[in-house]
Amino acid sequence: MTSIFQRALGNDFGRLHPEMQRRFGFGSGDGVACVGKGRMERVWHGNGFTRPFLWLGAKRNILLPTGGTDIPFTIENYAYRDTRGRETVTFVRTFEFERPRRWDATMIYSAERGSIVDYLGTHQHVSVDLGMEVDGRGGLVIRSGEQRFHQGALHGRVPEWVTGRAEVRESYDDELGRFRIDVKVVNRRFGPLFGYHGTFTCTYPEGGGVPAAIRPVREQAKV
Repeated sequence: MTSIFQRALGNDFGRLHPEMQRRFGFGSGDGVACVGKGRMERVWHGNGFTRPFLWLGAKRNILLPTGGTDIPFTIENYAYRDTRGRETVTFVRTFEFERPRRWDATMIYSAERGSIVDYLGTHQHVSVDLGMEVDGRGGLVIRSGEQRFHQGALHGRVPEWVTGRAEVRESYDDELGRFRIDVKVVNRRFGPLFGYHGTFTCTYPEGGGVPAAIRPVREQAKV
């Protein structure tokens, strides 16, 4: 089955490292998931003024208000059809701080927008366009684009000066036998907001559905 990442990357999907193709190449009809476990070498934040925004986002499993080093980390990717029939992949990240923190996202491919759309948080209040490319070593580079807010009948573009632009770099390290991840979120006006980097390994459990705790509380129809 064609995954949403294959749709987004087209022929470039074949340039990904084979382990990256396995990680991003499954869909809801394949009966398999991807669960990664590892450690974040560092989770960091920018200047102090960012903290209130991070704490606010954390209430709906968006953003991370806590930092640290050598943090155990899990990422759970399940592919399923949502209630609107859209091919969907979860990206639920759990960071084992003294108090565990989750950062939830679900992704679809939108033909209307010609890109993957990332819905953030438990209630999908924010949707983000994602641009993707394959680097020279078979890694995946993801950059966020326009962001939109959804609440009831209210839908609109979030002004760029209040948003953070994310860059995600994921690759497979043959020497380590592990995936590498590096995430940075930067505001054009205020500079670095937060980020993390580390390594992890993946298993590919077969069968079964998506755990109820992984699905979003609300599914947003608007992209």
